[in-house]
Amino acid sequence: MHGYRYSKHWFWRWRTNPLRRRDDLVEAWIVLAVWLIALVGGIVAGTMAARAADASFAEQRAERTPVRAVVLADAPPDASRAGTVSDQVRAKVRWTAPDGTTRTGVALVERGHKAGSPVVVWQDPRGTLATEPPTSTEASVEAALLGAAAAVAFAGTVVGAGAVVRWRLDQRRLDLWGREWELVGPRWGGHKTG
Repeated sequence: MHGYRYSKHWFWRWRTNPLRRRDDLVEAWIVLAVWLIALVGGIVAGTMAARAADASFAEQRAERTPVRAVVLADAPPDASRAGTVSDQVRAKVRWTAPDGTTRTGVALVERGHKAGSPVVVWQDPRGTLATEPPTSTEASVEAALLGAAAAVAFAGTVVGAGAVVRWRLDQRRLDLWGREWELVGPRWGGHKTG
């Protein structure tokens, strides 16, 4: 038995063929447009998201400053009692804001700090406690991940929209075939094979 060799013909929808319908050509252009928009748009969306995230992280690094603070109450020594598995727990601290006022608040500190222990916390320009900004390496990695997520989300949306349009074209083709069969089917109904 000789094996059947299947050869895939690329761009068959664009080739002149008496069986090619107008919908086939429309579908070919839709597929091409979807891939181009998904590729180019995904790259643009990913790049823009990564740059925006990187700029935001750079702004955080520029604005936030470390300041020495004092722990006001003993921090829990065991993380399991505090309901967390992290090395840090929430504790009340006191620090001096950039305007010279003394402030108190709750910050994450290492477990087991006793009242009066010095710690380093981060504050924004208004003197409000803030999280530690990411390092430039951490920011680069996070910006790249956010950019990749934005690219995938954009491309997925475009491909999904293209799939809906192609599904609608298939439904239209099925309707046309149904109407054509209604015209042709009765002609074949009277013939019997013996």
